[in-house]
Amino acid sequence: MKILTANFLTCVVKACKSSPRSFPLHFRDAELEQVEGEYNPTFLANILPRIEWEALKITATELGFASLPAEKPDLLSPAPDAPVDSEPLAESTEVEEAREKMARDLHKLLLETTVKEGKMVCGNCGHEYKIKEGIANFLLPNHLV
Repeated sequence: MKILTANFLTCVVKACKSSPRSFPLHFRDAELEQVEGEYNPTFLANILPRIEWEALKITATELGFASLPAEKPDLLSPAPDAPVDSEPLAESTEVEEAREKMARDLHKLLLETTVKEGKMVCGNCGHEYKIKEGIANFLLPNHLV
């Protein structure tokens, strides 16, 4: 399961539908795997506005990726212009390189990092969704439906 997918999942227990604590689901005993994929900056820039940034920061921290910025980056807007007075080309290159590095780091976290085994746990009810071979099981037992 890609980390990107986890940012769109919430607890499916009926009693948790109205609780803000049911999102994001928290990983427990997660076995991570890096699966290299083609870098697609256009996809990343278009999916980023749909991501719940605070939830992604929580998930990333729990999985050991603590380098996310405090604010969601805007990869769609052009880079801020460098000042005209001193070495504008060098400064704009540095800004572009920093944006490129951030985009590649986000790509690695969201699209190349997968959870192979483990659990996702609801912060409200504590229900555990097992992840086996990269697939989360969201089927509920009858007493929770």
